[in-house]
Amino acid sequence: MEKEKITAKDIENLLIEERDDKQRNNLMRFFKTGKGEYGEGDSFLGLKVPQTRAIVKEAKLRIDMQEIEHLLYSKWHEVRLSALLLLVEEMKSNLPKRKDSEETLKIKFTRRKEIATFYLRHARQANNWDLVDLSCEYVLGVYLRLSDKEDYEILYSLAKSENLWEQRIAIVTTLEFIRNGIFNPTLQISDLLLNHHHDLIHKAIGWMLREIGKRDKDILLDYLERNFARMPRTTLRYAIEKFPAPERQHWLNRKRIN
Repeated sequence: MEKEKITAKDIENLLIEERDDKQRNNLMRFFKTGKGEYGEGDSFLGLKVPQTRAIVKEAKLRIDMQEIEHLLYSKWHEVRLSALLLLVEEMKSNLPKRKDSEETLKIKFTRRKEIATFYLRHARQANNWDLVDLSCEYVLGVYLRLSDKEDYEILYSLAKSENLWEQRIAIVTTLEFIRNGIFNPTLQISDLLLNHHHDLIHKAIGWMLREIGKRDKDILLDYLERNFARMPRTTLRYAIEKFPAPERQHWLNRKRIN
């Protein structure tokens, strides 16, 4: 029996009921919502991520895309997060399975494309680093990895965007590829963004490089050798975080020629 549909208003009300003003103030400081900061103007209810996930768990696959769109344009950070997590659940439900018929596989492929297209259309609503990091690899990354062809142009276009959040989506999405032994998209997008001015991009690139290094240290070392001179200090620190202490110090103390 199909579960009863749920609306954006239902979800928003459930989230608002759990608001915590003390936690709200902490989150607003943590996510840099002050004047001139990257999260300027964002509004929080004060929920922790597990609280939002619990509500999403009850609502998943019971809400139309139009309602998810309403959630994405809420003023509340946690409400936008709920929308993105609902998209993650939609993508999960359309992953191919061995027992699927050819017809089912085609239907799921079409649905994955619809979800990814929707995500891209509203990507700028993932307008803080947690909203990006909790959604992009599980929505866009999965879609691209399972596509019929290797089409990373979407990510290259996002990397060339003037929007900070689209740029972070471009690099963090590649974590899905890294987990599956595909490293080139990460390296190429890192090249595009390596001279970026913002610390959130420096950290994201370093994080992705570190993940590559966990799987193939030689590839990471080669990238460091080729790009050390122009690599932001933060990126380097993140990339070598798992190195033994003496090796970390070697890279951190190494003279830059630029």
